[in-house]
Formats: sequence, C-alpha cells, structure tokens
Amino acid sequence: MSRKNTDKVVFHQIKVLDAGAKGVSVAKAPDGKVVFIPNVVPGDVVDVQTFKKRKAYYEGKAVKFHEFSEHRVEPVCEHFGVCGGCKWQNMNYDQQLFYKQNEVKNHLQRIGKIELPDFEPILGSEKKFFYRNKMEFSFSNSRWLTEAEIASTEDLGNRNALGFHIPKMWDKILDINKCHLQEDPSNAIRNSIRDFANANGLTFFNPREHSGLLRTVMLRTSSTGEIMVLIQFFEDDKANRELILDHLHATFPEITSLLYVINNKANDTLYDTNVKLYKGRDYILEEMEGLKFSINAKSFYQTNSNQAYELYKITRDFAGLTGEELVYDLYTGTGTIAQFVSKKAKKVIGVESVPDAIKDAKANAVRNNIDNCEFFVGDMKVVFNDAFIAQHGQPDVIITDPPRDGMHKDVIEQIMKIAPKRVVYVSCNSATQARDLALMDEKYKVTRVRPVDMFPQTHHVENVVVLELR
Repeated sequence: MSRKNTDKVVFHQIKVLDAGAKGVSVAKAPDGKVVFIPNVVPGDVVDVQTFKKRKAYYEGKAVKFHEFSEHRVEPVCEHFGVCGGCKWQNMNYDQQLFYKQNEVKNHLQRIGKIELPDFEPILGSEKKFFYRNKMEFSFSNSRWLTEAEIASTEDLGNRNALGFHIPKMWDKILDINKCHLQEDPSNAIRNSIRDFANANGLTFFNPREHSGLLRTVMLRTSSTGEIMVLIQFFEDDKANRELILDHLHATFPEITSLLYVINNKANDTLYDTNVKLYKGRDYILEEMEGLKFSINAKSFYQTNSNQAYELYKITRDFAGLTGEELVYDLYTGTGTIAQFVSKKAKKVIGVESVPDAIKDAKANAVRNNIDNCEFFVGDMKVVFNDAFIAQHGQPDVIITDPPRDGMHKDVIEQIMKIAPKRVVYVSCNSATQARDLALMDEKYKVTRVRPVDMFPQTHHVENVVVLELR
C-alpha cells in the first residue's frame, strides 16, 4: 500500500474476488474493507488507485494489471470502458450467467430469508449482442473528450456528439460510432443523422444553456423487420426539422414509422409530450406465436424481443394453466403476457396504471381476435380491492410483473387475503422481489425459481418465481 495524498491510496496486487452490484467488481483491501472497482473481472490481480474512502469501503480504479483472470475476454466494442453501458463485455458469457444466478440466489436467501427450492438454471440469451429493440441517443454540442484529447494542444474542431451520457454526468455525451446493442440499420441511421446535421449546420443541444435544435433520437426495431425513428427537437424550426426528416425518409425508405416531438421542457421524457407523425404509421408491429402487438413511441415493451418470448413461455409454464382458470395479470403493461397466456386460460383480467398502455392492450386484443381478456386502468393499490374482486371474480392464478420497486404492500395484502392457489412473480429486481416474497411467506411457499438473462454484457437479470398456497 502507498499513499499519493491524504485521501488517495494505492493498493498493490489486489485480487478481484467477486462481481458486485451494478456491474462493478469487488476486492478486499489490506485493512479488510471492501474495494469497488469497475472494468475488471473476478480473478484479475491489479494495483488499485482509490478515489473515494467511506467507513466500510473504498472506490477505486485499476491502474496496473499483474495477472489476468481466466474468465476475461477481449471486449468487442471500441467504446467499452468509457460508455458504461455494457460493463461485462470483458467477462466470458458463461461467467456472466454464473454471477447473475448468484445474485438472484443471494437476494432471495439474504433478503427473503425464506425456504427455497433448488434453483432451475438461468436461461441464457441466444443473442449475445445486437439484441435490444429500443435505443435512445442524446445530442450535445460539447462531446466527452478523451484524456489524450484534453492533453492535446491541437484544435479539436467540431465538438458535436450523438450518443450516450457518460455515467454520472448529465451534461456529457460520448459520441458513438458503433454500438453493439441494436441490429442494423440502427448504427447507420444514427450516424447518418449526425453526419447530415453536421454537414448542414444544424445545432446540437446544449444541456447547460438549454439551446440548440436537435435533442434526442429514439430507435425502435421489431422482430418483423419494422423500424421506428423519433427525433426530439428542442426548438420549433420547421425548415430545418423537415430538412433532416426528409433526409431520413429518402435515405432509409425501410423506416416504417418516422415521428418527431418538439420538447422545450427541462427534461427529455416523452410521456407528457405530443408525438407527431411525419411519415408512415405511428406504430410498429411485433409478433410472438402468431400474436401481433402494436408498439407506439410511448409503449412499454420488453427490450429484448427474442428473450421476452422465452420469458413469457417460462411464465406460462409456471402458471400451470389447464384452460379452466381465471387469471389476473397485475401490472399488465400493454397486455402482452395476458394475451400470451390467454389461450391456456378461461379468462384473463389485466390491470395497469398507464391509460395509453391499456388502450394499446385493448387494441392488440382486437387485432389478435382474443375475446377472453379484459383490461382495466388504475393504480394497482387502489383498483385491486374487494369490490374489483367481487365484480370480476376470484382469481385461480395471479401473474405479477411489477416495476423495479416491487409490489406495494397493499397489493401484497390483497393477494394474501384473496389467496389464489398460485402466484407467478416476474421481476427485474430480485432484491425487491425477495422483500415481497418474505411478506408472503406465511401463506405461500416458493416452489420454483428460474432466472432469465434478458441483457447480455450487463449485470441486469430477470427472475421468475412460483408461489403455491401452503
């Protein structure tokens, strides 16, 4: 150990022991405290320069490698290590799956403290790259500079960028050349937008001064080959807006849905904006087992289409339906799970708080000729009450797929009160899932657990659990 100043310590030849939360790896300092280190792999032996010291831990970065882990692989992306998106690209995929399964197990055991069955093996993703169907990129007139560029005395020229936010820096954008998350023509469309804007003097957003024409781009693709492009403009400049939209329409005739938004709010969220159609139609179609789902600019849809299909198959299998059951699908979103399980159920009732999502769910049910699904709008903890149960019937099975925060305690209490024979709990956050399972433990026993990897090269993992009445 050596000191550079009073706060910053260098630890020499520290072995990386484990993969921790949020894709950051974990080692032990000589004083026994935990050290969190990004961009390393368990098994690496490194010198660590610390930059933050807390009572129980340090944060640092690897400044020298003495040994490389057997699980290390060469990252495929030129932006790896700066971008912050695919933190595990330097770890082989089998090992990624090992740590994801481990995280779910640790959460359910440590936080849940409940009796658990043997875990079924995590379902890996067939596609390791180019699996996302939705990407969002931000414009900036002050792109992130590399250390070499900062040290350079040369004129850096155009500082415009179209890419991703640097982690923990709201105003700095990394200019992206090739991203490995979304299939082509995603990269071609993004790069064409940036090149055309630069060539024609269109202004890029300045997040500090709130000025500039071009703010964000959203690209959605579907397994049916359809493409949606939505550009957010900060300024209402009709001539330049149409200039770039016409360029996109002419250059990429395969775009199914070309949309735009004029957004001069403080934030760039779409949900309270007026989305306008420029060319094509205002939705794209996704397909699964012959079912078609329309996806508009504001729709929530699982961002890995291929793996969503696998997740839904596991969910349907875990529900154990015979065709006689009344199923409640809580947090139904646009009703994809509800419609996916409907042919094995007597009836499905879907509940969701977002009115636009329920509108989509109803339209999709009509499109798919499904007549045994009903959808209702409302805040789950308010709507899902005794009167609702009395009106729609006592469910035999509940499927619940809540947001990251998990289920509200009132929803859990209501499930316990009406006591369906089986609950299938799909979660994108096994920590909050574990908390909820503990609350249900007096009435329900966990009988099956299977993690599903929706996001290769990242630390994120979904988990599906079956609860049976004791």
